[in-house]
Amino acid sequence: MAEQYAYDLKRIGGYDTLVAPGGAEALELLSREPVDCVVLDLEMPGTDGFDVLRALKRQDIDVPVIVYTGTGTYERCVQAVRLGAHGFIDKAERVERVVQEIEHALASGRMMGELRALRGRVGTDTPLIGDSAPMQALRATISRVATIPSPVLILGESGTGKELVARELHRQGVGEKRPLVAVNSAALPEHLVESELFGHERGAFTGADRLRKGAFETAGDGTLFLDEVAELPNAMQAKLLRVLEDRTVTRVGGNRPIQVRARVVTATNRNLDDEMAAGRFRQDLLYRLNVHTIQLPPL
Repeated sequence: MAEQYAYDLKRIGGYDTLVAPGGAEALELLSREPVDCVVLDLEMPGTDGFDVLRALKRQDIDVPVIVYTGTGTYERCVQAVRLGAHGFIDKAERVERVVQEIEHALASGRMMGELRALRGRVGTDTPLIGDSAPMQALRATISRVATIPSPVLILGESGTGKELVARELHRQGVGEKRPLVAVNSAALPEHLVESELFGHERGAFTGADRLRKGAFETAGDGTLFLDEVAELPNAMQAKLLRVLEDRTVTRVGGNRPIQVRARVVTATNRNLDDEMAAGRFRQDLLYRLNVHTIQLPPL
């Protein structure tokens, strides 16, 4: 099955792929081969996916990992993300969807690599470096809106640094000591989006064997960054709008409203006017999200 999956990734995504039959073989392969991204099955004989994630962290192997798992294992996916996985995807998803997530992971990895290189050269924690007029204007806009608690919408092509801008807004706004929670909306299976954002009570669904706080609660009085917000299903857009209006969330399986305080920063590479015209994005939600808008220059 792994060989067939590798073939499909090559055919559809154009990737050169390497296949390891188990966790131990994967670690041995990663120790000697330059790899840009890992698609990791949690359910492997012997050394399982969690062991691989722990070993990658222990050996300081810096490579984005996408967890590939079956339906009904949400808690295990969350555990994998906490161990350093970039995201997770359901085995029921089409290969085209996996390719999309790989592209996002690769772009994120490139940006973080560039950031580390820039910090090493200039000795600063500020990632937005450059003297061009667009970069100066971008820094000025960030400084102007960073301390205002209203929502910010970041617009720009893939790879232009939307997450870096969100992190800089957080750093200049509430400060690095407060939590920054980043959620890639496009990477979440539709049936798990609500639980990821709002949390769930124990027993809310199959696999929910304990209470879990969602991204809004986890962000506390810090920042919640929703990347690829235009990918949220329409029903979820309505629920997000209600949270922005009421500043409360209700966990899946619960009935008690919980106050939330985090500042919301969102981003998309789509033209939201076109998305609204096509009925894929709510106009009332856009009005809530774009209190401040930051347009990134194209590549």
